[in-house]
Amino acid sequence: MYRDYVTIRSGTTTFQSTSLVSDRLLSAPQDYDDWLRHLKERIRTAQVRAALAVNQELLLLYWQIGRSILEQQQQEGWGTKVIERLAKDLRKEFPNIKGFSRSNLGYMKAFAEAYPDEAIVQRSVGKLPWRHNLALIDKLKTQEQRLWYAEKTVENGWSRDILVYQIESNLFQRQGGAITNFDRTLPQAQSDLANQLVKDPYSFEFLPLQENAQERELEQSLVTHIRDFLMELGVGFSFVGSQYYLEVDGEAYYLDLLFYHLKLRCFIVIDLKMGEFQPEYSGKMNFYVSAVDDLLRHSTDNPTIGLILCKSKSKTKAEYALRNLNTPIAVTTHRLPKALKENLPTVEQLEIEMNAAITELAEQAEQKSDTSDK
Repeated sequence: MYRDYVTIRSGTTTFQSTSLVSDRLLSAPQDYDDWLRHLKERIRTAQVRAALAVNQELLLLYWQIGRSILEQQQQEGWGTKVIERLAKDLRKEFPNIKGFSRSNLGYMKAFAEAYPDEAIVQRSVGKLPWRHNLALIDKLKTQEQRLWYAEKTVENGWSRDILVYQIESNLFQRQGGAITNFDRTLPQAQSDLANQLVKDPYSFEFLPLQENAQERELEQSLVTHIRDFLMELGVGFSFVGSQYYLEVDGEAYYLDLLFYHLKLRCFIVIDLKMGEFQPEYSGKMNFYVSAVDDLLRHSTDNPTIGLILCKSKSKTKAEYALRNLNTPIAVTTHRLPKALKENLPTVEQLEIEMNAAITELAEQAEQKSDTSDK
């Protein structure tokens, strides 16, 4: 090890001290940490790009194999047994490569059938792992929906389980289905994004609600299961609080739920209702949105949005209620747990039960009358 000798004189005595040159080499120069952090980011980015490139190349290979199987079956009239034979031959030739099972070759054929144009593999589906693509093939029938869910998965970083959940909860059909006045009350860019983010209905089937649940219990249950609630709301929602306190003109008011949306850059007030939408709900929400704008909104924030969540709604009533309001409000519905809905009788069931009860009472009365006559 190299040593740097330094001579120090004090009076008539000479001291000699040593320091390690290696210590100097190891001491970090100025801005070293920032430089190292930058290099780490570049390495991670390169790793991700390399993984994506390998994945895309693999999916392209799978598509080409599937397309070749289709062509041989269509042009040469080969049967389904050729897939079993091909699986054996490929595994024999490439024993260290996984993915050439009979079932996986069948999926490659389905993959090529689902996307006849090879260029599509270069899009969002090519950025997803193979198992994600299998879920898209198994659970969806149209290319439009497959591509939509694939794009959302890439955008939001969904795991396969989350992707399956979103498909099974019919997110495609629910997205952007609420009644709103966003087109008139928000700038176009924010209006378009807000309309895309609002669903109808919102699925609360993850909640353990009882049959006679009230609005306050619904709110508390959503807060307790805030992780699932945030996933259902979508990417960008940040929870601020429940029963959020506001003071207006010396009086206390409490917002059911208050969120801040990181993409919209605005507060979102949610009012929960267990029944059907009523016109007066929009007036109350208009008050809440105006108060949040004045008391909480920062000068750099976009206008606050109100979201009224009801068990059901009349489209006409909701449209009338929002028509002349200048604050951005959406009216949508929530879907309660299946167990809860199964416990609640429908109108038809009530009519059947009432008719049966009336018939039974009439028969009992008739029997009593016959007995008394005897």
